[in-house]
This record gives sequence, C-alpha cells and structure tokens, in this order.
Amino acid sequence: MTNTGLPGKRPLLLLVAGAKGAIASTLAIAVTACRRTPEIVMPSLTTQGKFTFLSAVEETQIAGWDNNPQSLTSSALCQGVVPEPVCRLHADQLDRIAVKAAPAPGLNLQGQVEQLAADIREFRKAHDRCLPVLINLLPAAPLNNFDHCRNLSELYETAGNRSMPDLAYALAAVTSGVPVVNFTPNAVEIPVLVTEAVKREVPLCGRDGKTGQTYLKVVLASALKARRLTVDGWYSLNILGNADGKNLMEPERAAGKVANKTDLLDDILGYPVGGRYSTPTHKVHIDYYAPRGDAKEAWDVIDFRGLFDLPMSIRLNLQGRDSILAAPMALDLGRWMAALQLAGHSGPVPELGFYFKKPVGPKAPRTFQEQLNSMDLLERRCEEKMSSAATKAQEQP
Repeated sequence: MTNTGLPGKRPLLLLVAGAKGAIASTLAIAVTACRRTPEIVMPSLTTQGKFTFLSAVEETQIAGWDNNPQSLTSSALCQGVVPEPVCRLHADQLDRIAVKAAPAPGLNLQGQVEQLAADIREFRKAHDRCLPVLINLLPAAPLNNFDHCRNLSELYETAGNRSMPDLAYALAAVTSGVPVVNFTPNAVEIPVLVTEAVKREVPLCGRDGKTGQTYLKVVLASALKARRLTVDGWYSLNILGNADGKNLMEPERAAGKVANKTDLLDDILGYPVGGRYSTPTHKVHIDYYAPRGDAKEAWDVIDFRGLFDLPMSIRLNLQGRDSILAAPMALDLGRWMAALQLAGHSGPVPELGFYFKKPVGPKAPRTFQEQLNSMDLLERRCEEKMSSAATKAQEQP
C-alpha cells in the first residue's frame, strides 16, 4: 500500500470483527466516503482535529472478517442503513475491501486465535505502513466467566470447544500487538487478556458502545445528581428492528446488554435507585420490532424528588439511527487506540468511559462531566508525550 500521508505519519487500519453487519458496513462506507468527500464525514467525529501525529482520517484503511457470502456492497444494501445511491457511489471501493472468513464454529479457542493471528499477519503485510486496531462489532453473546484462569494455557484448556468469537478476536489481536476496541456488550476483558495487554504494551477499551438512550441517560442522571435531585425510578424501553434487536430477544444474549444499561445509573448517582421502595425501580426493556429496522426508538420515564420531598418527572423520547450513531464512534475509538499505543499506553483505558456503557478499567469516570474531563486529560497527556518524543528525535544527531 502506498502511504500518501505526511512523512513519518502512518495511516490507521481498522480490522473489523463482523465486517458485514449494520454498524460495520456503515463504518466501511464512512471510511471510503471520507476519501472522496470528507466534509460529509468529518463533522460527526469527536476526534476531528486531534492527534496531529497520526495520518489524516482520509487515509484510514479497513479490512476484517465475516462469514456472510455477500459482497460488502450487497450487505450494506440489505442492511438498509445507508441510502442506496450512497452505497452505489462507493461500491467500487467497498468491494475491494479484504474480508476474510471468520473461524469455523467447531474450532477450539486456541485454534481460532491462531487462525485470526495468521490473518492479522496477512493484513499487516498488505497494509505495511498502517497502524492496525481491532474493532469488535460482533453480536451480543451469552455470558462466560473465565476470571479464574491464570494464564493462556489454562484459559485454552478451560474453554475447550466452546464458541467465544469475541474472546478469540481479542486474544489474537493482543498477542499480535494490536489494540482492541470492544464495542459489544460481551465481557472479553478477563484478567488473562488484561495481563497480556499490559505485558505486550497494547491498549484496550470497552465495553458496549454508548450510542443513544444510554448516552442521554448519563447526561440526565449527571444533571439530576448535580442539582441534588433524588431519583426514585427510571423506566427505559427500547424498540429496534435490526439484527442486533433480533439477537437480543434471546435472554442469555440480552443479559449482558441489560446489565450494562442498568448498572451505570447507580454508579453515577451513588445510591441504588428504588432504595425507598426496597426494590429496584430502574427498569430496562429491549424489544425487537421489525418495522423499525435500524431506526430505533427509546422512551424514558424518570421520577425524582426535590425540595419538601415533592415528586416531579421527566419524559424523554429518542428516535435515532443505531448504526449512524455508532459508526463514527468506532472510527473515533480506532484513532484513540492508535494514538495511545504510539504514546506508550498499555492495558485498559477507563478514561474513554465517555464512549461506553460499562467502561473497563480501574476508577472509570462515571458522571458526564467526569468523563469529558478524563478524556480531555488523556488527550493532553498523549499529545505531550508524542511532542516530547518528537523533540528528542530532532535533537539526536
């Protein structure tokens, strides 16, 4: 691949698990559109103007894995997220994106990791100037607990032939020195993985991208806390008709997503919602409703109290487009991970809690303002470290 970025700057390579899903195909279109008409993509990026030591966003490359036999363009058209004329406009570039087959279901965890690591080596060879970052966009999966495993050998033995694609991708990336963005609700950040990430100086972030209803929940809960208004109850309902919504109709797959949406409210407020009733009154429901497709809708009813213990309430209705909200975040997070790896960061990055429902890492910021402040401080540290490194490089004979 020819690097057309500035001298010394390396383009970003997004390696996407689930490359032909709704979010991933939207991300691929955004990446290709950015090369031709960056003005329609750049305003949606929170990292616009940041990380000047990285190559331009327009230089971003993308590849990944998926077992869908359709072309990427056909997949995007079937998802119905991006208007057909836009998909067709970028079809020539979309269908040149390398998408490899995901590991076969019958393969054990170690075999999956080895296959994916070999794929990563091939992607690196084809994009030898790029900084690779894994973006996990796989569907929600049943919960597994491997926290007790002390090393990779024990993990592989314990896992056996169970199907855990998220963990396989994360392990393959970390052991290959590639940063990880876990955009899914699936808990892959187990102690063994974190240990490997720290040892290999690989940053990782997650979990569960905060795109719509939960993003606004963090904003509102933080505002109510700041005004010392006591939340008595919070009822949340989501309807969506895409593959993600259908997948979440299986209770064992929805468990992690619902837990992530539920837990954060108590964390922000500092007390259990529903305490005065001796029962939890933070309710979260997700329903699959096919007519909506990717255009999800969410309702919130918030009951709270103020002076003299008098009750008040808020009604919130959000009509959003799931993949349109999520795709720019995935690109932003890819840029964050590349920048942090260059700056020497390793292990979990709780400072990126702004983007996630369940931020991974110690002392993750909870309120909206804390998340903004934490992210700003992380950016300054990253920029300062890279600036210092550049100065030292210039001083060397």
